[in-house]
Amino acid sequence: MTKTIIKLFLRLAISAGFLSAVADRFGIWSAEASVWGNWGNFVQYTEVINPWFPTSLVPTLAIIATTAEILFAFFLLIGFKTELFAKLSGFLLLIFALSMTFSIGIKGTFDYSVFIASAGAFALSTMKEKYLELDQVI
Repeated sequence: MTKTIIKLFLRLAISAGFLSAVADRFGIWSAEASVWGNWGNFVQYTEVINPWFPTSLVPTLAIIATTAEILFAFFLLIGFKTELFAKLSGFLLLIFALSMTFSIGIKGTFDYSVFIASAGAFALSTMKEKYLELDQVI
């Protein structure tokens, strides 16, 4: 498999992971396939994995995380500033993983492959070859 295909696969996989999680928060997935199922449940989960934040800031934190996931997914999909958004995705996923680890334990991070996704995003940020990316045109 060539590096360009691997890079495309990483871009699509990370984007799909972000967009799937966002879709779950907005109730787009079926109840059987859902983790949160709605925005309220996601905000409650955000509070659980971020106990060091004041409760009044948790909804804002949930909005920031969701907005970042949407933006990062979009820019990775179109290949705009791929290295930058891959690195930002890696940090966001690492923050999620560490928040989960220190609040509810490490098992969830392994079950949901959060560390692996973070590592994949960081690996993507090091790949310089361009393939089906807006960056090739700009």
